[in-house]
Amino acid sequence: MKYALFNSCSLRASGKDYYQSLLRLFEIVGIETEELKNWICCGSTIAHNASVMLADTLPLKNLAEVQKQGSDQIIVPCTACYNRFKVAQYEDEGDSRLKREIEKIIDHKFEKPVSVLHPLEILSTDENLSKLKSKVRRDLSHLTVASYYGCLLVRPHKETGFRDDPEYPMSMDRILNAVGIKTTDWSHKVDCCGGSLSLTRPDVVLKLTTKIIDDACACGATAISVPCSFCQLNLDVRQDDLNRLGGNYHVPIFYFSELLSLALGVPESELMLNKHFVEGEKLLVKV
Repeated sequence: MKYALFNSCSLRASGKDYYQSLLRLFEIVGIETEELKNWICCGSTIAHNASVMLADTLPLKNLAEVQKQGSDQIIVPCTACYNRFKVAQYEDEGDSRLKREIEKIIDHKFEKPVSVLHPLEILSTDENLSKLKSKVRRDLSHLTVASYYGCLLVRPHKETGFRDDPEYPMSMDRILNAVGIKTTDWSHKVDCCGGSLSLTRPDVVLKLTTKIIDDACACGATAISVPCSFCQLNLDVRQDDLNRLGGNYHVPIFYFSELLSLALGVPESELMLNKHFVEGEKLLVKV
C-alpha cells in the first residue's frame, strides 16, 4: 500500500526536522509513500479568515491532485494542514452548491473522497504497533514524556474525525509506549499553545505555554512530545523568553517521530536535533 505524502510549506522550513525524522521512521516500519506532485499551499494560516470558498478550494485542489496521481489516500503530517483538509472535506460534503462551485474552479469532480490521514492514525494501528515493538534497537525507557497533541489535530472532532478520543487522545502515547518510552497521565494534552498568536499577542502565548510546560513537569515529565511543527516551535522557543523573565525552563520538545526514530536505531547524526532551541541530547543518554 502506497500513500501520497503532503510535504507542506512548514515541513520544508520550520518543520524540516519533523519531516526528515518521519521519512526515516516510515522507511524502517515499511510505510511506503510518494510525495504529492503539483501541490499548493493549503492556506491554513489565513485563508479561512478571508472566505470559506478560498479556505476550502485550496485543500480540495490538493486532494484533486492526489486522485490525479492515482491514489485515494494521503498522509498529512502538518497538523494545521490536516485540520484544513478535513474541514474542507466536511464543508464540501455538506453543501452541494459549494461542492459544485469548487469542482468547477479546480476542474475536478470527486467521485469518491480522498482518505486524509495523520501519521499518528497510521502508526497507532495494531499492525504498526507490533512492527514498532519488534524493531526497537535503543533503550529509551529512562525517559518520561508528556504527549502533547495540541488543539487542531483532534478538534473540532465532528469535522476532523481524528481516530482518537478528542478530549483525552492516546494514539501518541501508545506508539511511544510500544518502543519502551513512558508517558505521563496529564490534563493539558489538547490545550491550545497559542501558536497563531505568536506575533500578535506574545503575552497570551507566554501564559498558555507556561501552563502546558509547568503541568507536564508537575506530572513527572522530563520532555514533551508533539505531532505539530507549530506547537514544537512555540513550546521550544518560548522557554528562552520565560527564562529572560526569571524562569528556569529547560524542557526538550521532541517530535514523536524523532523519539521513535531514535528508539528504532536511527543515529542522532541523521536527525536534526541540533535544530531545537532547548538541547535534548543529554536527556537521551541513559545514566
